[in-house]
Amino acid sequence: MSAEEQILKAKTSLASALERENTQTCLEILESLGKIKVTGELLKKTDIGKTIGKLRTHKDAKLAIKAKSIVKKWKDDVVQQSTNSTNSNTNGNSNRPPALSKVSTSPAPKKSSPSSSQASSPKTPSAMEGPPRTVKTDEVSFKSTGNVPRNKTIELMYASIGFGSGADSDLLLKRAMAIEKTIYLEFGDINQEYKNKVRSLALNLKNKSNPGLRESVVSGELAVEKLCKMSVDAMASEEAQARDRKLAEEALFKARGAESAQAETDMFKCGKCGGRKCTYFQMQTRSADEPMTTFVTCVGCGNHWKFC
Repeated sequence: MSAEEQILKAKTSLASALERENTQTCLEILESLGKIKVTGELLKKTDIGKTIGKLRTHKDAKLAIKAKSIVKKWKDDVVQQSTNSTNSNTNGNSNRPPALSKVSTSPAPKKSSPSSSQASSPKTPSAMEGPPRTVKTDEVSFKSTGNVPRNKTIELMYASIGFGSGADSDLLLKRAMAIEKTIYLEFGDINQEYKNKVRSLALNLKNKSNPGLRESVVSGELAVEKLCKMSVDAMASEEAQARDRKLAEEALFKARGAESAQAETDMFKCGKCGGRKCTYFQMQTRSADEPMTTFVTCVGCGNHWKFC
């Protein structure tokens, strides 16, 4: 079976497992996908990157972390492919592989020799090499706002979203200026609220464990207007949000279990141990016209899941 066929088969199985909320099966499928060495063309054909990318924000922390590790591996595979292609072509005219747009919204730039016709611009250095990306190191300039603090904010936002990014400097500058303008229009002046918002955004955007936030801002997936209205919790890393959701769900199971006895049944099969001895209860977690959510716990191994 070819790599393309393996991926398409796994994609179908993954969709089915997600629909059943069978986390264990999903993890097994992701494990098999992680062993496949991909190319940019393969990712484009199968569109698997979009599916895995969405799982990075899954409510199950293990699933989210696993999906993110696969995204990173595939990104490295494509970058390595690009590097090998460049090194094997002495005239510098080899075709670049398709961008990993479905997996990572901010792929690292291709390494190439200074003599290559596709050599990176001095204004778009590799984010993982050399000094941090700033307006000064990237040698970019912008039209002054006429206000020194506002200009400093633009520079700070540029450095924040440029941290670990291989995006073009012009795109980073465009996003940085849009962020500053949105904050300024919201507060109308360089007051304490303006300063607090700038400080909060800078700290969260430069967080090493939160690359997803930076990537989504740079790519445009997360609108600047929405970013500027997000709370600190909303800006938290995908792993942190998944962990918090998992803890809240576990707390609900425990609280409900202590409140009253739950019904026992053999209608459900545990995706972890395969046992059928389970307890369950139902609760209205959404609007009244939506079906109730069923919470199931395996008596054998303690695994629990929910479905509507």
